Amino acid sequence: RAWRNYRGIYHANVKFTDAEKSRVFIKVTKTKVLAAYNQIVDVLFGNQRFPLSIDPTTLPDGVEEAVHFDLKDVDNVREEAGGSVEKTESPYGFAGDGKDLEPGATTQSLRLGSLEEQLSEAPNLKKGAGQTASSATFYPAMLAAKKMQKKVHDQLEESNAAQHLRSTAFEMALLGTGVLKGPFAVNKEYSNWDDEGVYSPTVKTVPQIGHVSVWNFYPDPDANNMEEAQYVIERHKYNRSQLRDLKKRPFFRANVIDTCIQMGEAYVKEWWEDDISDEEQHHNIERFEVLEYWGIIDTELLENEDVNIPSEYKDLDQVQANVWIVNNQVIRLVVNPFKPVRIPYMAAPYELNPYSFFGVGLAENMDDTQTLMNGFMRMAVDNAVLSGNLILEVDETNLTPGQDLNVYPGKVFRRQGGAPGQAIFGTKFPNVSGENLQLFDKSRQLADESTGFPSFAHGQTGITGVGRTASGISMLMGAASGAIKAVIKNVDDYMLKPLGEGLFQFNMQFDFDKEIKGDLEVKARGTESLMANEVRSQRLMQFLGIASNPSLAPFAKFDYIIMELARTLDLDPEKITNNMSQAILQAKLLKDFQATQPQQAPQAPPAGANPNDPTGAGGGTIGTGVAPTPQEEGFSGNAGTQPAAGGEAPVGPLQ
Repeated sequence: RAWRNYRGIYHANVKFTDAEKSRVFIKVTKTKVLAAYNQIVDVLFGNQRFPLSIDPTTLPDGVEEAVHFDLKDVDNVREEAGGSVEKTESPYGFAGDGKDLEPGATTQSLRLGSLEEQLSEAPNLKKGAGQTASSATFYPAMLAAKKMQKKVHDQLEESNAAQHLRSTAFEMALLGTGVLKGPFAVNKEYSNWDDEGVYSPTVKTVPQIGHVSVWNFYPDPDANNMEEAQYVIERHKYNRSQLRDLKKRPFFRANVIDTCIQMGEAYVKEWWEDDISDEEQHHNIERFEVLEYWGIIDTELLENEDVNIPSEYKDLDQVQANVWIVNNQVIRLVVNPFKPVRIPYMAAPYELNPYSFFGVGLAENMDDTQTLMNGFMRMAVDNAVLSGNLILEVDETNLTPGQDLNVYPGKVFRRQGGAPGQAIFGTKFPNVSGENLQLFDKSRQLADESTGFPSFAHGQTGITGVGRTASGISMLMGAASGAIKAVIKNVDDYMLKPLGEGLFQFNMQFDFDKEIKGDLEVKARGTESLMANEVRSQRLMQFLGIASNPSLAPFAKFDYIIMELARTLDLDPEKITNNMSQAILQAKLLKDFQATQPQQAPQAPPAGANPNDPTGAGGGTIGTGVAPTPQEEGFSGNAGTQPAAGGEAPVGPLQ
């Protein structure tokens, strides 16, 4: 039903009465499914990077979280003859001191991991982050994690993980569950030409992932998730060429595959294939039905099939195995090669159903409201057609026989002479389409409620009230993203995290590199993408302003803040930022450069008004000082004072 509602197709079981003329199907389900799919893809890939990160654990085991040494010790060591570095730490230990070494490990390699060679000559190397300005701090655990993360991202890019994940997200929104397969090892051919121009391809074992349609996925029916599933069966539809290509893969029985091809195609069509196909295929399908099984098999059954069972599994009653079957012939039967053992499938629900393996999709949530919308729209169209035309009633006894009864503008009907009464009557049916359309709009509002996905989230216009302003739209969109947050959390928990762990285990098993070995954990970052980069950047800048206070600066990790700011701007922090040691060297270079620049003499202030001169006289002496007060010398109102010459007044009583 979800697929038919998405395509706008009525099922064959839907019966219409003879009075119903309209067969219209309003595909609101398609609009909402595509809107939900686009939001999921935008959240997962909006930051132009795969939402998967690898970080060291809170307390890394086997490698130090941070080590440091003082740059002053480097100068002291250079002055010493021979330049030898003596370790201050005692080489002796005791049982239970927490410094037990793994087989083949040394004290230096245990602590430094991939930084063993780079820091082999570092003097007085100490555990923890440096606390002084002259100390250089290194993070071996973080370095191993980021190297592993870069390798995993490169593998995901080569395997077109983004494309497969988009297909999975579409089936999540439409059908309720998305299935992803992998990673599994395949031999990939890389184009290469030697110095003489001869084509010499390179073959390398790489991880590959792929999308599996829900229609071809058959999990354990008694399981509620992949962790509880004892087995999984995937159904393939192969042609002869694809079946022959399996002979190139390891552990496939080439002679049995040739026998199956000679037996001919025996594809059995499932009941749902005609429903999801645009055309019914009545002819024979020239394809092979290939079944791929991952799950538990009894050890006794494997021994009867002459399967080489590893010695560590011979004492077990059952083992995890992989079986391929074509035409009831086993073309591959091997023990599960992954260590630790896992079934290479991930199934993420759109909306979690705790009592079923498969989730609930958006199309299923609005199935009833889609039916109501179709019904009210058909009623509105049929009523509009009926009320839009005039129904004529003709009394032929009052008309001259043999006339054409077709009606058109300017039509003239001839009546019988002397016949009383009206011969033609017009009847108009009432138009109730408005009431039907109101019920249609109400059904659409119920669809918004049932899906948790409002119409304005996918471009509906005519919104009034708070939605008329930019801030109001932002608040509405923020509230509408609540349903998507739960979906993205399901993607993180049921797909991205198992995928990252599978790639980590693949690299450890098939492409081991000691530089990326460490106590690491995989973290899915899909939900973090819900926070817009602008909001995250503003918060980081606000915190940076607070941390710039000299009393709070010692408590802030400015290198991490700068790296996060670079990420919010979609920049690579490893290329544009320096670590602590590089920052110290950069600051020292800038300081030395400024010291070599000649000191410039301070310039005199310009003539005229000077903000630093409180007198306002421009540096002159005119009008300076304090005005004299009464009874002080120079005050003109004192008794007995003589005025200036040229304006003398007569002395004595007035006549």
